[in-house]
Amino acid sequence: MKSAFADTVGLLALWDRSDQWHEGAERAFSTLTGAKIALFTTSFVLLECANAAARRPYRLAVDQLRSAMEQGGFVLHPTNEDWHRAWEAYARGEADGAGVVDQTSFLVMRRLGIAHAFTNDNHFRAAGFEVLF
Repeated sequence: MKSAFADTVGLLALWDRSDQWHEGAERAFSTLTGAKIALFTTSFVLLECANAAARRPYRLAVDQLRSAMEQGGFVLHPTNEDWHRAWEAYARGEADGAGVVDQTSFLVMRRLGIAHAFTNDNHFRAAGFEVLF
């Protein structure tokens, strides 16, 4: 594995100590960073994280991650085609009814050949990706 994709579920679990997946997320994140795996995400995922964290104590951690990932070139911006194809997949209920942000993530991951997702979201499994915790 050379790269992985950071999903909202994984990132929120990492930051939120009360999250049911927190320990698994910490272990997976430690493994990724220890192995120097490049961790990518989309601007859409970061928007989801920022909205979820707006009133949480880890609000600034979201902004710090965004800044660091942007500086490193690890924030992917979906294309206009991704936007339209994601909405089509969403309307069809693909990947067990995944939301439009997840549908966008799947398209970006496939385009870049990323097979592993830092998440425990079953929609990623349904879309054919390997989840990391």
